Amino acid sequence: MIFSSYVFIFAFFPIVFAGFSLFRGLKKHNLSKVWLVAASLIFYGIGQPDFLGVFLASIVINFLLLKVLNHLKNRFGRGIFLLLAVVWNIGLLGYFKYTNFFLENINAAFRTAFPMMDIILPIGISFFTFQILAFTISLFRKECEMPTLLDYMMYVTFFPQLIVGPVVKHEELMPQIEENRFMVLRPENICRGTLLFSVGCAKKILIANPLIDYATAFYGGNVAGATTLETWCGVMCFVFAYYFDFSGYIDMTRGLGHLFGIELPFNFDSPYKARDFGDFWRKWNITISRFFYETIYDNIFRFGDGYIKLGIAIMATFLVSGLWHGAGWHFIAWGAVNGVLVYLAGIRTIKRRKGLPKGLAIFLTFFVGAVIRVLFDCRDLVQAGQVYRNMFDVTAFTGWSDFFASASAFAGENLTTLGLLALSAAICFLLPNSNGISRIRVFKFRHAAAAGALLAVSIMYMTKVSAFLYFNF
Repeated sequence: MIFSSYVFIFAFFPIVFAGFSLFRGLKKHNLSKVWLVAASLIFYGIGQPDFLGVFLASIVINFLLLKVLNHLKNRFGRGIFLLLAVVWNIGLLGYFKYTNFFLENINAAFRTAFPMMDIILPIGISFFTFQILAFTISLFRKECEMPTLLDYMMYVTFFPQLIVGPVVKHEELMPQIEENRFMVLRPENICRGTLLFSVGCAKKILIANPLIDYATAFYGGNVAGATTLETWCGVMCFVFAYYFDFSGYIDMTRGLGHLFGIELPFNFDSPYKARDFGDFWRKWNITISRFFYETIYDNIFRFGDGYIKLGIAIMATFLVSGLWHGAGWHFIAWGAVNGVLVYLAGIRTIKRRKGLPKGLAIFLTFFVGAVIRVLFDCRDLVQAGQVYRNMFDVTAFTGWSDFFASASAFAGENLTTLGLLALSAAICFLLPNSNGISRIRVFKFRHAAAAGALLAVSIMYMTKVSAFLYFNF
């Protein structure tokens, strides 16, 4: 089910929120949790009915592994059950996400003819798998206590962040659930949640969706025959579409969380204002970056290990990150290039070399990020090569007059898209991000007016149900 849809806004959410408010008003803590777990399973089942049984079975299996892990005192035995949990969860993810990629490469390498399997990638499997693993690792390290089954199910299934994150650590969510903090009705949470949801909905409907339509048509069309201007426009559409689509989802997620009394962590912090690639990945999809950092990088590199170990840790982290984003060599290439750029940024930081002036650093980081993003957005490496040839075709224009004439004609035919790109750039580079909404302590009429206007206009343009881009991951 999509947050930015009539079904969710006018049917699912009102029913779920009304039931939750009733139980909260009656101080029925466990019934409130049962209600939210049931609603979350229905929410997931509507979007992925074929996988609901496997999802539930996986939750139960992970909970049983946690119980054994918590009971054992011997570190070796605990390590065995941690390994079982990792194998089970990564194995499940690997089967659904990478089986056909593995078969394709086996066929290509050994000239075999294994048929592709009819496997549908379950929505959100990467995100809730990582959240489950994060909790399991925390319990293994004795950083948290063993939860009840009900609290654990709410932690895993809470529908606002079930599908596309943020990937929440136990200390960020579990205390709110176990101590029933969310059962206290706070008017500022309702105001904050409504405003965040409205901002996120506007990002998705009014900005991301039109840009996605253009970019999808470009990458799905005759890329080899596209002009240089068409190519740059298609590339930049996805650059901004992914930001507004994903950050819009997170805003809606965090907004819904506040409405239910749950505070979820930030996941974006103006990444396009980053001054280098290390800074960028501390600002983009923060909770996933943190998960990879803590589970891969931290287990390879320790402070003082040297440049070679640093490089190995960073490259391992980003190669896994690239593969996580998709089963394709172009994703792995994208991860590798990002790894090199993050390594160079890390070396500069360690050596305490002075960086470029702020404006130039931001521009170069954004520009290079947009260029290498082609590896992420393309269908495969062949298409990526076609896009790069178009982007940097030095014979595309015979001179400045030809360039301005072509640009003028292109602008006249694509005025709406270019206007949206300009608006997107202005929002990303000149305005504060939506995280500031969480710091508002006194809400005024202008906040209500802004939320109402954004939501009303979004609903007017909600003519079709458009899935979020990160549903693919």
